[in-house]
Amino acid sequence: MTKTFHPDRLDVKAFAQAGGHLAGHETLLKYERLAEEAQGLHPDLRVDWYADAELRTDAGEGVQHWLHLRAEATFPMVCQRCLLPVDVPLLVERSFRFVADEATAEALDDEVEEDLLALSRDFDLHSLIEDELLMALPVVPRHEECPTPVTLASSDEDFAQASAEKPNPFAALASLRVEKPAE
Repeated sequence: MTKTFHPDRLDVKAFAQAGGHLAGHETLLKYERLAEEAQGLHPDLRVDWYADAELRTDAGEGVQHWLHLRAEATFPMVCQRCLLPVDVPLLVERSFRFVADEATAEALDDEVEEDLLALSRDFDLHSLIEDELLMALPVVPRHEECPTPVTLASSDEDFAQASAEKPNPFAALASLRVEKPAE
């Protein structure tokens, strides 16, 4: 009998021992924090993801449990140049090595290059996918080329005219300046 694995409560060790593979094509509404970031711009957004598990044997470490994750989506944001909606393609490809517990992961974190997570019998793969996609969001989203011309100016004509009309507050001080007699 083949064991069925569920992404909401994944037994990582059993999944890796089985060389498991999971995939999903889900609506954005499955990911609450991502849906909040989308601000209702595209309720029909889809998240495609694939997770593959692997067992590796390392002479010093013994058996290692790995999870390879790929997630992609087109995410709606607001262009910071023209302030119109822009669809930002997101792609995450990461591998994670699982260790015995959080303390081990924390202790090894500075020593190894790979990403470490604590081994769990009820690992929430959807939360990991959501975390990775949130971290992939650009800080300043923008179009490659905005659909409407963008006027890039630091001030307008009214501002410049108003500044020119104001008297310089230090101009009055010039009349108070006393000249020193020449020696």
